[in-house]
Amino acid sequence: MLKVKVINKDGNEMFISQAADEVEVVFNFCYQDGDWMIIDSDKKGGFYKIQLEDTMAESIVYCPGNFFIYHIPLKNKRTNYSPKSFYGDCHIIRVKEASLEEVKARRNLAFNPYDEHENDTFYPHSYANIETRGECVFASRNAIDGYYFNDSHGSFPYQSWGINRDPKAEFTIDFGREVMIDEVVLTLRADFPHDNYWEKITLEFSDGSSLEANLKKLASRQSIKFEAKKVKTITLKNLIKAKGVSEFPALTQFEAWGKELD
Repeated sequence: MLKVKVINKDGNEMFISQAADEVEVVFNFCYQDGDWMIIDSDKKGGFYKIQLEDTMAESIVYCPGNFFIYHIPLKNKRTNYSPKSFYGDCHIIRVKEASLEEVKARRNLAFNPYDEHENDTFYPHSYANIETRGECVFASRNAIDGYYFNDSHGSFPYQSWGINRDPKAEFTIDFGREVMIDEVVLTLRADFPHDNYWEKITLEFSDGSSLEANLKKLASRQSIKFEAKKVKTITLKNLIKAKGVSEFPALTQFEAWGKELD
């Protein structure tokens, strides 16, 4: 049994819907700052295909407990979302258990456009030790939201993970369980000549191993392949900027390709 609730900042339930195996509902109200939703399941630990806003893509996420929470982005913190998202009084919410075929397929296990700073109930989840000026258009979650537009910077659809010119910046993706990863694909922000790029980076894995990789001044995706590793987290660190005038390298997308454990 799945149950979706929308709750306001005072803790009052504004909406509730439930179904045996799939919830597909219309929420005919305008979101207000402080609104959030909770998805309950009678099953602890599971994979779900979710679309929590109809302007955003579906994503397969892992929930280790029997519920997960999503906070509606504040109105002044939405410049990294489509201007159509979360506005108006008609919102479609879809949640269902992912099929075994979908879960077991090789896929980008880092993709989650519904990630946010507050997220600690479903995965993948990203976090970083630095985000440029604390602005949402440079937050870590932008690097796993599935948008690859990288020939500009700032508001949607050019959001990115920005490091505030700090070479000690680190980005981590947490899968919430151990998975098998064999490829990381990076898409650098390429708003040249405003931007610079990293000529060398390090991937640090939770199994204790690490891997250095060289990158090029490219707008296209850059693949880093390796023997499959059983990991829970991957950290991007030791970011070595190329020599040049610009002080602004940034990351548009981080992909981690692999499979669930058998």
